Amino acid sequence: MAFNKKELFSKDLQDCSIMFKALAHPARLAILKFLAETKTCFTGDLADEIPLGRTTVNQHLQELRNAGLIQGTTEGVKTCYCLDGIKVQELKKLSEKFLSDIDTDMINECK
Repeated sequence: MAFNKKELFSKDLQDCSIMFKALAHPARLAILKFLAETKTCFTGDLADEIPLGRTTVNQHLQELRNAGLIQGTTEGVKTCYCLDGIKVQELKKLSEKFLSDIDTDMINECK
């Protein structure tokens, strides 16, 4: 019987991998940074703000939505995008915990 091998790992690691995957492209980081800097929801064409085509930007927006980091509500022909503050806080906590679990004092260079 086949099963998802991700289930072999803890929920924290699974959650981290979803979030980190969403952050794994500079365009997605730029979108998050832009939305954070606007300090409000953005209704408009994010392709005007990010140096990529509309279709590519929409694909990156979908990845961020799938991870829950942004929300989008459609108003007629426009979509309003916002950061999901709760999910961003969760990302911060997961990142801090993950990185603190890696004890850098114990890492030696391979020789």
